[in-house]
Formats: sequence, structure tokens, C-alpha cells
Amino acid sequence: MMSSMIKGKENIDIFRLKVLRSALYLETQGIKRRGRSVYSIVKEEYNLKGSKQKVLDQLDEIIYKEG
Repeated sequence: MMSSMIKGKENIDIFRLKVLRSALYLETQGIKRRGRSVYSIVKEEYNLKGSKQKVLDQLDEIIYKEG
């Protein structure tokens, strides 16, 4: 197994954003998690509005702009 280390605040933030995107995608497919939904976390942190699918689409745009 190959491992890697993410260094730097910007790289960590981008990685976290991609993890949130993956978790939100799973929520749109019906997978649930304990505690607060990723949908609510993403809406609050990135000030997004709309359905889960619309928020996912907006998050994809943010990721595309970030790199």
C-alpha cells in the first residue's frame, strides 16, 4: 500500500473539500451517517443553498476553481 502526506494549509483545505464532496455524493445516493449531515456542514461553511444535488453541483464548481 502506498501512502502519501498532505502538507500545507492550502493542500489540506483542498483535500478536505474533496472529502466533503465525496461524502455529500454518498448522501445524495441515500447513504446516511451518524451526527450532522455533510449537506448541512457544506451549506453552512460555503454558504450554499438548494437541494443536495444543487449543493453538490455548486461544490463541484468550487473544487474546479480551487484546482
